[in-house]
Amino acid sequence: MEKFICVHGHFYQPPRENPWLETVELQDSAYPYHDWDERICFQCYAPNARARLLDGDGRIDKIVSNYSRMSFNFGPTLLSWMKEKQPDIHQAIVEADKKSRERFSGHGSAIAQAYNHIILPLANTRDKHTQVIWGILDFESRFGRKPEGMWLPETAADNETLDVLAQHGIKFTILSPYQASRVRPLDGNGDWQDVNGAKVNPKEPYLVKLPEGRSIVVFFYDAPVSQAVAFEKLLTNGESFAGRLLGAFDPNLEGAQLVHIGTDGESYGHHFQYGDMALAFALHKIETSDDSKLTVYAEYLEKHPPTHEAEIHQGSAWSCSHGVGRWKEDCGCCSGGHEGWTQKWRAPLRQAMDWLRDQLTPLYEAKGKEFLKDPWSARDDYISIILDRSPETINEFFQKHGARELSEAEKIIAMRLLEMQRHAMLMYTSCGWFFDEISGIETTQVIQYAARALQLAAELGGENLEPHFVEILEQAKSNIPENQNGRVVYERFVKPAIMTRETVAAHYAISSLFESYPAEAKIYAYTVTQEDRQLWTAGAARLAVGRIKVTFDITRNSDIITYGVLYMGEHHLNCGVRHFESQEKYDALANEARAAFERADFPEAIRVLDRHFGESHYSLKNLFRDEQNKVLNQILGATRDDIYNTYKSLTDRYSPLAQFLNNIHAPPLNALAPAAEFVINAELRKQFENGSVDAERIRSLITVANNANATLEKDSLAFVVKRHLDHLSDELYKSPENMDILQRLSNSAALLPILPISVNLWKPQNTYDQLHARVLPEMQKHTDEKSKQWTEKFLTLGENLGFHIQRN
Repeated sequence: MEKFICVHGHFYQPPRENPWLETVELQDSAYPYHDWDERICFQCYAPNARARLLDGDGRIDKIVSNYSRMSFNFGPTLLSWMKEKQPDIHQAIVEADKKSRERFSGHGSAIAQAYNHIILPLANTRDKHTQVIWGILDFESRFGRKPEGMWLPETAADNETLDVLAQHGIKFTILSPYQASRVRPLDGNGDWQDVNGAKVNPKEPYLVKLPEGRSIVVFFYDAPVSQAVAFEKLLTNGESFAGRLLGAFDPNLEGAQLVHIGTDGESYGHHFQYGDMALAFALHKIETSDDSKLTVYAEYLEKHPPTHEAEIHQGSAWSCSHGVGRWKEDCGCCSGGHEGWTQKWRAPLRQAMDWLRDQLTPLYEAKGKEFLKDPWSARDDYISIILDRSPETINEFFQKHGARELSEAEKIIAMRLLEMQRHAMLMYTSCGWFFDEISGIETTQVIQYAARALQLAAELGGENLEPHFVEILEQAKSNIPENQNGRVVYERFVKPAIMTRETVAAHYAISSLFESYPAEAKIYAYTVTQEDRQLWTAGAARLAVGRIKVTFDITRNSDIITYGVLYMGEHHLNCGVRHFESQEKYDALANEARAAFERADFPEAIRVLDRHFGESHYSLKNLFRDEQNKVLNQILGATRDDIYNTYKSLTDRYSPLAQFLNNIHAPPLNALAPAAEFVINAELRKQFENGSVDAERIRSLITVANNANATLEKDSLAFVVKRHLDHLSDELYKSPENMDILQRLSNSAALLPILPISVNLWKPQNTYDQLHARVLPEMQKHTDEKSKQWTEKFLTLGENLGFHIQRN
């Protein structure tokens, strides 16, 4: 019996970009990371790119890529974020696929995914095709080859969905065994066998013959082992994980067997800490065993084609026992933990989205035909622009799809139509229905995509669809009394997020008082070009009046906008913006505002802004989240320093008394504890923020904290230490022979055992591993004293970073 094992990881996070800024804004719940994509990236995606294999003493023996030895798919929208924000990790994933082709007979470990995780059985036929086409073309742009397989969001499938995959050249997909209905031998020598309830043999592939005459191969994963990964803490021990996989073969079956599991990729490090290491150990153990062989689906399929055909349940998925009810009704599937909550809101939410999609279709078709030869073919190809918004790509697109030679203004209209369609698909991202409450961040996100589509439709001359859309949403009842229903959720959480170019102009005007912008500034998905700017200052107070051109880079449409902003210190700020009208009115604004400001008559300056800008009022509340956080940190910097100095003075004065009371076992000076904790945490952070640490001072602070039973802000401190070590690692990588940097990094790493925190050492350990392979052998060839010192310090650094170091 030939034994093969394949571990598949579905790596996916929903798109979190602000639909108007095209970027993920600061998310407080992901603290100390910037947002959840970044947090999960460093907990899961990065560790699996360079996973640790440990020796018997728990020290790093080897660093390997899990991706190159498993089967995996990444959500295209997640990879888009990663390529921009974490390009080295994106590249490591791409390189792992290349490496896997050497291991698996020319077949890569990566498979594609339908673009933005729409539940395809609930999508119309046109959207099914576009989602699959976008997923394929996105894959090809990253991995440089055609995908052989495709992951279906939530493994949701029906015959039409499978037929769409087959039409576009996809050879196989992966489904839950509970989605199998019946099977029979392909040679015709056997009747259909009922396999409901996951009774299908998951150790072989099946051919699904489709009504239109096409076919596709389906692999039904091993449910018990997959569920053990997700729910039974199998990843707490790599040995147990390997044993479970190796023990899943059926000794009573003849011929080749494939044990394979379908798992949530975030299990390997995010849901289960060190799950990446358990996976690395299991893959290594299987790879080095004589009993079985690692493979990927495409390789196995080439060598062991199906001998049976299968039929599947129509409209079924891996995370809903009611078919696909979880994404359209109150089927009973939920996250749990909220007694009495229902998901009756799902049906009206789906109804609202379907209604909006169907209202946008005739607008897109009618107006699109003015500019595009075939609007739907153009939408299928629009992924080329999403992946590369350069003028060259845009021009090539319109040369191919333009109904004629289009003017720049006509191209802008066509791009807005295509963007309307993009957001009409993004609003169906599955996470909007998956969880328990309509006001949750995932559902709010998909409603924001709908709001962006509504906005674009109105700008393109369509009727105002918003009133009826929110009328349908009103039928979606919230489980949280104050949020009432979908209309209230829309008014409270979605409408305030809607942006215009005036909103961007206000952000630019306000933030320009706190940072210096170049003449042409990039602000997320916008380019702001300064046409005129006048600035006056008086102490902390500042007044700026200007005229700017704001261009939305996605569609290239632009406006000229005038602004005026008055800052009076602390958080007191008043700003107005409006479309530019005339030079005469602009000059009047500047002259009147300046005159009032130079007299220090701030109330009159505000009245001037009111006269010229009317109801257009903006403040620090209107800054985009990241810039708002930065500006507030500037404003609060002096306040924090005052608090620190006051607390420091108190602790310096009364710490000896507190120590004396402790020594004689008298009641402690409890009133001093908050001040002491504040100072200790602040000083520890400063040590690592300054770039060069004082080891003795840190040891002293930790001792004081322990004696005082002070609570350390562990997450914040761990993040600061990580950033400090990452910075030194980058410096060492650029200048590996620099003894000073090497010593500083080693000294900082030596402090890790005394810090009561867990620090993410992914980058410094990776840097060390690379330098160990590239630089250490060269240094060891030399016998001069400097090379010997460097070698000794480098090996010591390895020990401090947790490596198994062999000294000669």
